[in-house]
Amino acid sequence: MIQIYEPQNIEAKWQKVWTETGAFRTPTANEWHDRPKYYVLDMFPYPSGEGLHVGHPKGYTATDIIARMRRMQGYNVLHPMGWDAFGLPAERAADRYNMHPAAITKRNIDTFRRSLQRMGFSYDWAREINTSAPDYYQWTQWIFKKLFKKGLAYMADVPVNWCPALGTVLSNEEVQDGKYVETGDPVERRLMRQWMLKITAYADRLLSDLDELDWPESLKEMQRNWIGKSVGATIRFHIQNSEARFEVFTTRPDTLFGATYCVLAPEHPLVKQITTPAQQAAVEAYVQQSINRSDLDRTAQQEKTGVFTGAYAINPATEQPIPIWVADYVLVSYGEGAIMGVPGHDERDYEFAQKFGLPIITVVDGGQSSVAEAAYTDEGMAVNSAFLNGLHTVEAKERMTQWLEETGKGRQQIQYRLRDWLFSRQRYWGEPFPIVHLEDGSTVAVPDAELPVLLPDIDDRTPQSFDKPPLSRADAEWLMVTLPDGRVGLRETNTMPQWAGSCWYYLRFVDPHNTQAPWGAAEEAYWMPVDLYVGGAEHAVLHLLYARFWHKVLYDCGLVTTKEPFQQLFNQGMIGAYSYRNRAGKYFHRDNVIAQDDAWVVRATGEPVATQLEKMSKSKLNVYNLDDIIAEYGADSLRLYELFIGPISASTPWNMDGIDGVQRFLHKVWRLIIDADTGAVNSQINAGLSMQGTELERPLHKTIKGVTESIESIDKMNTAVSRMMEFINTASQYAADANAQIPSGIIKAFVRLLAPFAPHLAEELWARLGEQQLVSLAAWPQYDEELVQDEMIQVPIQINGRLRDVMTVAAGTDNKTLESLALSNQKVVRHLNGDAVKRVIVVPGKLVNIIH
Repeated sequence: MIQIYEPQNIEAKWQKVWTETGAFRTPTANEWHDRPKYYVLDMFPYPSGEGLHVGHPKGYTATDIIARMRRMQGYNVLHPMGWDAFGLPAERAADRYNMHPAAITKRNIDTFRRSLQRMGFSYDWAREINTSAPDYYQWTQWIFKKLFKKGLAYMADVPVNWCPALGTVLSNEEVQDGKYVETGDPVERRLMRQWMLKITAYADRLLSDLDELDWPESLKEMQRNWIGKSVGATIRFHIQNSEARFEVFTTRPDTLFGATYCVLAPEHPLVKQITTPAQQAAVEAYVQQSINRSDLDRTAQQEKTGVFTGAYAINPATEQPIPIWVADYVLVSYGEGAIMGVPGHDERDYEFAQKFGLPIITVVDGGQSSVAEAAYTDEGMAVNSAFLNGLHTVEAKERMTQWLEETGKGRQQIQYRLRDWLFSRQRYWGEPFPIVHLEDGSTVAVPDAELPVLLPDIDDRTPQSFDKPPLSRADAEWLMVTLPDGRVGLRETNTMPQWAGSCWYYLRFVDPHNTQAPWGAAEEAYWMPVDLYVGGAEHAVLHLLYARFWHKVLYDCGLVTTKEPFQQLFNQGMIGAYSYRNRAGKYFHRDNVIAQDDAWVVRATGEPVATQLEKMSKSKLNVYNLDDIIAEYGADSLRLYELFIGPISASTPWNMDGIDGVQRFLHKVWRLIIDADTGAVNSQINAGLSMQGTELERPLHKTIKGVTESIESIDKMNTAVSRMMEFINTASQYAADANAQIPSGIIKAFVRLLAPFAPHLAEELWARLGEQQLVSLAAWPQYDEELVQDEMIQVPIQINGRLRDVMTVAAGTDNKTLESLALSNQKVVRHLNGDAVKRVIVVPGKLVNIIH
């Protein structure tokens, strides 16, 4: 029998037991009974080739502890894991290694699964899903058909970020300074016919339903800003000496009298039409320069640029001509692709007007300085605005909007920053669309019986031209389709984006082996919504917004019973590591540097290096490999340290000294319970001794309360580890007396507390204590409210807010008794010196303040 704590032997043993017994199998319908349910979900990972480092399991560890505690509390728990496996990174990796994307994805998934299983996470692996598997993407295609049928999926010619080197469209977030952020490959703006999803049809609901969710307020605000609801007016401007006109949207129609110029986006269709011959060369050069920059890049730039078109628009309020400029800070994708410039009351317009010498007029009074010095953007009283003069901004907006509608020069309107979702990619490794293009130019969905539309196996997966994605080179048998009614057409050859599979995977987990439907109605009704969803803040907007959109569509189709998929959301912080880099930008591994005179230098040469805390990355040589740490310290030590390092939400540095300390704690737990000479239970642990009234009873109940509350908080699990350490210190000090006896009930209760955090060690100790059932399935310990109160507490006594004495009283002493004891205190009597007491303020158990 093992006599010392050897995590490598213990952990492999209990992982095998859990697998063989199906310990974490999700209860099925006939096992639900009347028990509460708890669905706890991690944002599933993309299985990259780099594998897992110690920063990855932080959130997984937190959800596992909650899942384990909920099982022990009697909940039916659904805690699954799967893989977000489609997408460009896998395809690029396959090209580098000359492998098929399916093969490299399988290899990476096997690596990830092995590492997660070594961590002892209590996932129900029987429910594992893979978004690139045909039996999964069959239902992704099925859901797309629902969107198509409802008119929410359509094709349109849209400006996109096209990367010729990669042969695909990139999102705005992936482009900076006209280049793909990961590779530096040039990116062009092109007009392409693409599949779009009409997410804007759900903008209002996506916005209003945020109020019902238990999400961090900062994250909800990010979604609100992304959706960007704006209430204002659309105003019509006519081109001077022309039949042409354009519209602008503004949230400040009350400032129309202050509009001294207009700006069109470089892509606006009127630019070519209205530009004068004298300005044509300058405008064309500027447009060409602008269109290759992403929307994000253009709006983020500090310095305003632009070119005058030579044309003028008529301000509908003043009926005066104002110049029309082209500038790339105006986006064709937002509003009408045109703005009215009101430099007196908008900061961007002010910067533009200052640079190009355009007039600045005050039309809202209230600023501390002249608009010649800075734009005044707050509300105030309308001035220099004819019929608006004297009205406050709120009233002026309403009056101007009314005037625009009465005169036919505009209308009230609600706009959203949110744009329809560009949903097609020109790559191989993605879900094929279940769409056929017919000879007459129309598009139809394939019948459900023909799903899945399988991804064809083609030899050359590299993109070759702008309009010929890889699937266009599939054989005729795949490309040519004859529908059941005899019509003939060509399959869609674009693929869906990586987001598609992650939009609904949480639903597949509730019924992953269903071959007749994506999920069963009874399973969805029971398990949904997800009770707790944990992942990184980098998914705060796009993934969560897209998943919420799809869920609402499914709700409208009557396919799900909840309006929202994720009731509670939590973002874990990042575990980073220090990197070491010389002036030339070269990184050095931590083993190749050394501290010297309060600085870091290269060990071999003495060359100074700068150190900084960064995200772990192989390129920065600052990765701590997960498997290496488990091999040296054990998974239980790693799990505990991931939590002990700080609050779950905090970003913290990895420190090897810290994991050493956590492992010492686990050794201390082992030594308290197991005899070092025999490997049997320590003789001081007495199975026949009652817990009641013993010295460790009260500390145990306080520990149970503290650990339970810390887990419930999610963010404060580090304090749960501290509480357990404190208890073991107390118990070890008590056991230092060779004659001391510890009731086995106290030890067993502690082992159950430890089980979610260090499950392998807890199982081993639980079995050695004579228990037959797995501790993972034992009942969670309960605490007695009376026993968590301190027996005696100290209560300060103040007179007029100044401390005069401290009295020791029994915990739970009522307010009347506290007041009486304070007033009879000798020091208080002496300080009062017979003065009348006006009032006594008692803060129960905390303070007595006497006012005289």
